[in-house]
Amino acid sequence: MKPVSVSKGFVAQFIIGEGDLRFAVKDTLDVAGFQTQAGSPALASVPVATQSASVVQTLLEKGCALVGKTALHELAFGVTGINPWGGTPLNTLFPALIPGGSSSGSAAVVASGEADFSIGTDTGGSVRMPAACCGVYGLKPGYGVLSRKGVLPAESSLDCVGVFTRDADTLCKVMTRLGVPVDEPLTSLPQISFLSAAAAEIDSHLLAFLSGCGLELRQAELPSFADAHRAGLAIISHENWLAFGPLLAGGKVSADVATRIRAGADVSEQTLKEAEQVRTQFTREVDELLAQTPLLALATLPDLPPTLAEASDPLSVVNLTRLVRPFNLSGHPALAIPVGELHGRPVSLQLVAAKGHEGLLVQAAKWLEQRRRH
Repeated sequence: MKPVSVSKGFVAQFIIGEGDLRFAVKDTLDVAGFQTQAGSPALASVPVATQSASVVQTLLEKGCALVGKTALHELAFGVTGINPWGGTPLNTLFPALIPGGSSSGSAAVVASGEADFSIGTDTGGSVRMPAACCGVYGLKPGYGVLSRKGVLPAESSLDCVGVFTRDADTLCKVMTRLGVPVDEPLTSLPQISFLSAAAAEIDSHLLAFLSGCGLELRQAELPSFADAHRAGLAIISHENWLAFGPLLAGGKVSADVATRIRAGADVSEQTLKEAEQVRTQFTREVDELLAQTPLLALATLPDLPPTLAEASDPLSVVNLTRLVRPFNLSGHPALAIPVGELHGRPVSLQLVAAKGHEGLLVQAAKWLEQRRRH
């Protein structure tokens, strides 16, 4: 292990292992010999991990070099990536904008070129949202596809380990090394459904991009989409209360995060029961749609990413997750793809595929990337 200088998106930099790809990991994943502090002073005194998270160990064994642990929104419970205690990572390509949360540093170090790829976690959009804000790729695999062993919190019915890259080819290499099957290259894309759910200018931008690639789209409908967002919020609130509620007694969790964790204590059994009913219904709707068209396309964010000043009130931007959070509830794989800018702010396309079809998302991204470059 070789220490090196510390950078804005990292909480610690070092070099472990050797390989052709350099990667960083969100500080909710254990790395042997280091603390897992999750961006919170409440965990400043935790013991160092004795072994690395399963996904980290796999990557080290597959010829990747680990170059550091990255900053995040405190306790991975926030969408802006702003962290007064651990530092807010610089959004290199769009420095006035938020880096996005909660995997802010993981997106930032990939966008800056300090890592070839990075690992984050996504409970309600926490990989796809920072990917959209920082102008990079962000893949949330299906629930349980990548091991959560050694990941904080230990229990979650929504959280997925995900991957950030600057290009689709690197994403393909990473998923292959993680043992996730990647399909053969595509000569054409399968039929795509498009869900109009974002601000009109964003949807128009995405439709123009897809049409410019020669694609014909079918209009999609998901009747329970909004309900799925609200159900996901209820479940994450409850589960984060169970995971992090005991930390509040020490008074070291920042006020806004503590308030949202404490609210989870008030989520009733009836609310959770109704949320699980929505989970079942929404999952069925997505499955039925993807049985008709193998890919669903929609915006990653409903609005353009806000500036740091615009996002000073964390609660004012929580609805930025309303297009990503539903697919945590259903457990489908989803990928954020950078597709240009509007008014100097990045626009991101979200592709969703059937469970077990992460490889289709990767190859679709490669197909789209090739056409965007020509």
